[in-house]
Amino acid sequence: MTSGRRVVRPLTDVPARSLVRTAVPRHDGPMSNGAYAAAHEQSLADPTAFWGEAARAVEWTTEPATVLDDSDPPFYRWFRGGRLNTCFNALDRHVRDGRGDQPALHYDSPVTDTRETFTYAQLLDRVATFAGALADLGVEKGDRVVVYMPMVPEAVVAMLACARLGAIHSVVFGGFAPAELAARIEDARPKVVLAASCGIEPTRVVDYMPMLHGALDRSEHTPETVVVLQREQSPAEVGERSTPWEEMTWDECVEGAQPADCVDIEATDPLYVLYTSGTTGRPKGIVRDNGGHAVALRWSMTNVYGVGPGDVWFTASDVGWVVGHSYIVYAPLLTGATTVLYEGKPVGTPDAGAFWRVVSAYGAKAMFTAPTAYRAIKREDSAGELMAGYDLSSLETVFLAGERLDPDTYEWATRMLGVPVVDNWWQTETGWPVAANLRGLEPMPIKPGSPSVPCPGYDVQVLDENARQVPPGTEGAIAIELPLPPGTLPTLWGDDDRYVSEYLSVYDGYYLTGDGGMVDEDGYVFVMGRTDDVLNVAGHRLSTGSIEAALAGHPAVAECAVIGVADDVKGQVPRGLVVLKGGVDEEADGERIRAELVQRVRDEVGAVASLKQVDVVPALPKTRSGKILRKTMREMADGRTPTVPGTIEDASVLDRLAPVLAPRA
Repeated sequence: MTSGRRVVRPLTDVPARSLVRTAVPRHDGPMSNGAYAAAHEQSLADPTAFWGEAARAVEWTTEPATVLDDSDPPFYRWFRGGRLNTCFNALDRHVRDGRGDQPALHYDSPVTDTRETFTYAQLLDRVATFAGALADLGVEKGDRVVVYMPMVPEAVVAMLACARLGAIHSVVFGGFAPAELAARIEDARPKVVLAASCGIEPTRVVDYMPMLHGALDRSEHTPETVVVLQREQSPAEVGERSTPWEEMTWDECVEGAQPADCVDIEATDPLYVLYTSGTTGRPKGIVRDNGGHAVALRWSMTNVYGVGPGDVWFTASDVGWVVGHSYIVYAPLLTGATTVLYEGKPVGTPDAGAFWRVVSAYGAKAMFTAPTAYRAIKREDSAGELMAGYDLSSLETVFLAGERLDPDTYEWATRMLGVPVVDNWWQTETGWPVAANLRGLEPMPIKPGSPSVPCPGYDVQVLDENARQVPPGTEGAIAIELPLPPGTLPTLWGDDDRYVSEYLSVYDGYYLTGDGGMVDEDGYVFVMGRTDDVLNVAGHRLSTGSIEAALAGHPAVAECAVIGVADDVKGQVPRGLVVLKGGVDEEADGERIRAELVQRVRDEVGAVASLKQVDVVPALPKTRSGKILRKTMREMADGRTPTVPGTIEDASVLDRLAPVLAPRA
């Protein structure tokens, strides 16, 4: 079906009312043959022309009056005055233009032994019907809907149905425990919560409803309705409890619903809110708008990843993370490609050949996952024996992101697969790559350890503490000069002040990425690691504050700290250090307490935290103002010479910690 809505032709000419730069591009060195350098230069010098042209790939009901509105810095807005619908661009127009019978989504679930393919017409029908069901529940433009579901087609349907109505979805990773889920519900204040009865891991079934009920019981906000997708592996008792919210199954919700048409949305209206951990326990709601998001993702799919209409694209991630939002759901469907929704693991479902089976089964042109996945495959099948049984001739490129791609993993994957293995670097906040090797625009030589060059729209600079750009090859803080390009966060949900203080306050006129690194003579970016206290565990950003809160809740703990330490498989894992309360006998009770603390983190934060080591220490190093020196402890744990500030309260604490934090062989 199609929506029957009036659509004008794509944007062709937009008044140039935006900021125009005269600066030359900063890092377009001899590695580029011209296409990249020209695109990057134009995107910075004349963003109106560059992004106005890119916007022609999106269908608008009302063309934008302004490409870049720079009237209220640092709150830049893209495509002001334009109106569109993201769901229409992802589904309806492809059906209208003859792609209705093309596969839009392959669902592959080795944990349930399920394979299912949805054409664009079939997916549109499901999305429009579920949008109608949400409308029957009172969901309107601007309302929030929390989606707490695993990797099932209904999660994709839910996201697109919200986009169809102009509602704002907020997807929460299914592995999050009640405290984390409650924090997101309180901040987003959803009218409806959509959940599944369970998620399925290789060795166990995870019941979602006890965690959801626990979150709602502790949240100050109560949704009007909870809709539960029943999964046969562990159905939930829906509506059995007395609750202040209405509770129903997915089938009951959809029964009798009529398909809903697309709602016309301002380009600057939010499409979704996705929460990422901050340096405190309170998560940050990253806002993604409709217009800039659609333009940037459509542009990136072709120019960064080299994927076009009709191509098969396999992203092995989760819809609860930004990679899942951008490159499982929206970018491939906006492009008219076929996306693979994989409910499984790189190993254990059933073995380390799982990815190769998926690539072979669907003829994937390219795939995208985290380096952690490839490290796990390498550990299980270092000789690549499991590849032999699959036809990988369709695979042209492998993209890895979410954490640093170490040279060993890069070299192994390149040798085993015989195709380019391409790093790309970006964040939840940016929504699409900051730096990449643009395989569609101009493939460039690959340098192990680097995601290559800044993407068009990003003016990446490495600054010292005085906001001066450092020479090539010199490490510093990676920052991006404002304005950020389309598709990046315009602000935080309900908190403009925090957006400024968290990202824009350190260097005037710059977005601070929170990563340190350098740019070499050829303009290649090297990202060395986080400069804040957010952990990157297998590509998932987790707050030290939330893990510390779980540890601190134990009755025997006086104070605690969590640091991230290097891990061969996950890139980084948390390590806990606790000081016990007086009167607690460590010798008698230490082993039991450590086990209880590991379990508390699993219960409060979720298994995704991967906390396995907790050490009991006599004291934690602090400044005289009481700030715990986490960076110093991280350096000690990584075997580096620690940075000891002059404001340290008691330097002898570090001497006592040295044997505990010393790297283990």
